[in-house]
Amino acid sequence: MTKRIAIIGAVLENPVVCQEQFNTIISNFKGIVKGRMGLPMPEAGISVISVTVLATLDQINTLTGRLGNINHVTVKTSISKKEIEA
Repeated sequence: MTKRIAIIGAVLENPVVCQEQFNTIISNFKGIVKGRMGLPMPEAGISVISVTVLATLDQINTLTGRLGNINHVTVKTSISKKEIEA
């Protein structure tokens, strides 16, 4: 099974409303998450979060899709071209 490294960037526009749901989804995928960095910006009313994952394309797409379906969340993903055997 081949896996790839991906970075999922998310902007939470009104984190008070959507952060709990976002965190729940991320914790459901904890087996593929390798790192997470968050930058709260309360003065702007947003949070910026990047999540690094090592996973199959299906897993990456599933996680990205679930995060993108949350109201007030915008998600973009960058996936490496290099495949990693795992």
